[in-house]
Amino acid sequence: MAENMAENTTAVVLKAVNLQRHYPVRQGFMQPPATVRALNGVSFSLAAGETLAVVGESGCGKSTLARQLTLIETPTAGELWLDGHRVEPQRRPDAALRRSVQIVFQNPYGSLNPRKTIHQMLEEPLLLNTRQRRDERQRAIAAMLERVGLRPEHAGRYPHMFSGGQRQRIAIARALMLRPKVVVLDEPVSALDLSVRAQILNLLTELQQVLGLAYVFISHDLSVVRRIADRVLVMYFGRPVEYADSETIFTRPQHPYTEALFSATPVAEVGQRRERIHLQGEPPSPLNPPPGCPFQPRCALAETRCGQAVPELHPAGAGQVACILR
Repeated sequence: MAENMAENTTAVVLKAVNLQRHYPVRQGFMQPPATVRALNGVSFSLAAGETLAVVGESGCGKSTLARQLTLIETPTAGELWLDGHRVEPQRRPDAALRRSVQIVFQNPYGSLNPRKTIHQMLEEPLLLNTRQRRDERQRAIAAMLERVGLRPEHAGRYPHMFSGGQRQRIAIARALMLRPKVVVLDEPVSALDLSVRAQILNLLTELQQVLGLAYVFISHDLSVVRRIADRVLVMYFGRPVEYADSETIFTRPQHPYTEALFSATPVAEVGQRRERIHLQGEPPSPLNPPPGCPFQPRCALAETRCGQAVPELHPAGAGQVACILR
C-alpha cells in the first residue's frame, strides 16, 4: 500500500506490510468459533522525524494497530520492521527492538501507578533495560523531567499530586527514558482540557524536533491531526481506505468515508462553511461483514458493483484510496 508513497527510505524506522490481527470468538454451545478481523491489511512506512496520524471511528482498528506496533500483541499475518530489523512473528522480540518503540496512553489518570513515585516510574525502565549506575540514572531522570517541563523535586511525588497535563508529561517522560525511535501516541490529548492540549502538542512537537522521533498519532480529533500530522491513514472496519499527506487529505479527500469524517471538522476561516455529511446506520458487525466494500451499506454513492469485491488501495491524485468509484 505505502510503497507508492514518497518516503525517505534511508531513515525509515517503522514499516508495516499487510499487517493483520484476527481474534477467534466463541459463538455459543456447539457453535463453531468465528473470526473477528480487527486488523486486515495495513501497510505504511515511517521515517525519523515524521508523524503518521491514524484516524477513524471507534472500532475501526486504531488501538489494535497500536498494540501490534508496540509489540504488545503478535500480528496474525504480515510483516513489521523496526529500525531496519524484522520482528519475527513466532519469536519473542529482543530487548533492543522493544526499547525502540514506546507508547503513551490516552488516560493520564489511569496509565501511572498510584503507588509509585515519579522517580520510581522513570527509573524502572532503566533498571530493567540498562546497566547504568545509580548516579547515572539520577541524572537521566532529572534531565528528562526538565525536558518535559517539570522540576527535579517532582520526582519524589506521587501521581495524585499532579494535574492531568502534568501527568501526561510524566507519561511522555517515561516513554522517552529508553530513547526510543518510534513513539505511538494513543489519543494522548483527548482526556485533557483545551488549553492543556495545546501545551502537550507543543511539547510533542518540540521533542520530535530535538530527538528526531517518529510518531504514530492515533486520534479521532481531526483538528489536532491537521496540526500535527505529516501523513494521514484513514481506517474503516479494520482496513485502510485512504492514505495521503496531511494537506492533500484535508483539502481533497477522495474516499466517501473520509469526506464524511472531515465534513464534521469545524472551519476556522470566517465566512466559510462546510456541508455536513451525515452517515446513515452503524458500522457493520465484525462477526457478519457485508460482501464487497465494508462501507457500501452506509455509502450514498454505492453501486451494485461495490458489493462484489473488496477494493484495495490504488493511486488517486496525490494519495491512495480504496474505492472503485474513485
